[in-house]
Amino acid sequence: MNFDHILRNARIMSDSEPCDIGWRDGRIAAIERKLICDAPSTDAGGRLAVPGFVDTHVHLDKSCILGRCNCREGTLTEAIAETAAAKKTFTEDDVYARAKRTLEKAILQGTTHMRTHVEVDPRIGLTSFRAIKRLKADYAFAIDLQICVFPQEGLLNDPGAEELLVEACGQGADVIGGCPYTDSDPDGQIARIFAVAKRFDIDIDFHLDFDLDPSAMSLHEVCRQTQAHGWGGRVAIGHVTKLSALGAAQLNEIADLLARSGVALTALPATDLFLMGREHEHSVPRGVTPVHRLIERGVNGSLATNNVLNPFTPFGDCSLIRMANLYANVAQIGRPIDMELCLSLVTERPATLMNLRDYGIAIGKAADLVVLDCEEGASAVAEIVQPLMVFKRGRMTVKRDAARLLRPELAGVAVSPEAA
Repeated sequence: MNFDHILRNARIMSDSEPCDIGWRDGRIAAIERKLICDAPSTDAGGRLAVPGFVDTHVHLDKSCILGRCNCREGTLTEAIAETAAAKKTFTEDDVYARAKRTLEKAILQGTTHMRTHVEVDPRIGLTSFRAIKRLKADYAFAIDLQICVFPQEGLLNDPGAEELLVEACGQGADVIGGCPYTDSDPDGQIARIFAVAKRFDIDIDFHLDFDLDPSAMSLHEVCRQTQAHGWGGRVAIGHVTKLSALGAAQLNEIADLLARSGVALTALPATDLFLMGREHEHSVPRGVTPVHRLIERGVNGSLATNNVLNPFTPFGDCSLIRMANLYANVAQIGRPIDMELCLSLVTERPATLMNLRDYGIAIGKAADLVVLDCEEGASAVAEIVQPLMVFKRGRMTVKRDAARLLRPELAGVAVSPEAA
């Protein structure tokens, strides 16, 4: 059998021994111990190969705006208001430049699939949407980018917003989102988002229940509408920090409802830790949904980046390995098997959430691979290891050398970089 390229001596999660992965025309054609072929090859050195990282919830359009905002309180209300003010100055080229900077960070960290949420409303119009469409085309060689348009500042209370959402969907938006907690009629917004989704036959991804008061939730209405419209497996909800404030019995009830409805959940540890619990002077709650507990009861879930260098999250390097490690710390996860689950929350599980049919290390799937500087999944999360190689449809898009210690030849004798 002929191959375009072979990744040799790579470990995959399903096998303890290194193997060779060969591909042709951008698709995996063989996975064997030793492939006999003269095709060009790259040696993974016995390191772990995983399918490309998948980020289900990013805001490229409003990343890298910290210098334009005044952040004093660190609250969700302030973040929405400051971003809304900054948004008035956005131009298409400005959005493109900032989003490009963030997207390239993600690619360098091994992300090969992403869903970016893009604000559409009467103030910004389709400016950001057009910029991200350009970015999607320009970086298709390295990443598959889904565009989810949504109304950050409300829908029913913001005349003209729905018409713009419909226009964006007509122009190629992949997903439609909602933000019910910013609307004067949350259930009404949910109903309108489902109506638009059905009209264009696209998936839905809501920002939902983003505080620590579990006495009232929009989650139940989303699940009801999902079942009523037969949209199971096509709806995701992000944040849902209210679930972090529930006892075990209530959390189990919600998990069973989500599982029955086919609604997936994305936790956003960096943002949720930063914004939640600001009113507490001590014993501050973490405010991060325990997505691993939901998975135990049949819910699909993911971990994602959300915001980067803006009032919602004034930090971020777009590393999903780092996000998995952060979540493991917050959730007090330490067993190797649970660390591997955290790795799946940034690979296989978000791929299922985004309905990626062509994903995974298996014959016939796209050759989207990341070689990590470790030998096992638990180590990847525990040590926040670096991706050393990234392949997109069989083409290497990222390469970095493993760090090494440069020792002097003799104690007390400096060695020049050239000599080392």
